[in-house]
Order: sequence, then structure tokens, then C-alpha cells
Amino acid sequence: MLGSGRPGGAREEKLFGSDAEAEVVAALLRTCDEGAVVCSSQRTVVPNVYTVELPSPGYAEIGPHLTVVGQELTDRLERHGEREGYEWAGPLTVRLAAAEEVPNGRYQVRCAPMTHITSAPLSAPNA
Repeated sequence: MLGSGRPGGAREEKLFGSDAEAEVVAALLRTCDEGAVVCSSQRTVVPNVYTVELPSPGYAEIGPHLTVVGQELTDRLERHGEREGYEWAGPLTVRLAAAEEVPNGRYQVRCAPMTHITSAPLSAPNA
């Protein structure tokens, strides 16, 4: 369960019961996999910023635990990336956000590389 063994873990367990937790984690991992770009046989890059959008009432309930839940989701996604051999497009971040409308009524996962990330090669600094 998200947050088990941490302060407030029981609250998160209620908010993210095993079925809901499994759905959110599976959607997060699926979104990561779908965003993968194979650059070479040894390099697959994936987006590094993920947003889990929740209906406003659900987001408000999680409010006091946003940091813990966000970190747990980040940790799970990071482990998935390590297993798959992915390279993140930048520092990995998973955020939770309130949304006016969520297509399935429970959550929506979005991803993108950070806006400062480009496909242009880095130039060497002037020596």
C-alpha cells in the first residue's frame, strides 16, 4: 500500500485502497512505457515529469499527504525505469494535481519532458 510503514500510512491506505493504488500505479507505468523513445539499441529515453490528476474532492482528501504519496509514486516509477533500462529526460518528478474533469472520474496520468529539455546536442563549453 502507498505509504505503509510511514507516518499517515493508514490515511493513504484508505485514500488509495489496493485496487485504486494498483490502477494508478499501472497507469503511471503504462504512460511511461508509451512515452518511451528508442534512440539506439542501448538508449531508450522516457519523459521525466508525470502528473496524476485527481478530482478536486479526492485531491483535497490527500492534501496533507501529497508529499508522501508523490514520493511513493516517484519511487515506484523509478524502479520501473531501472528494470526497463530507461533513461529519464531529466530529473524524475511525479506530481499530484486537482482537475476539474477527469475522464474516468477517478484519475488521469499525463507526462512530458521538462520544458528546458531539447533534442539538440549539447555544445562543449568554451575552454
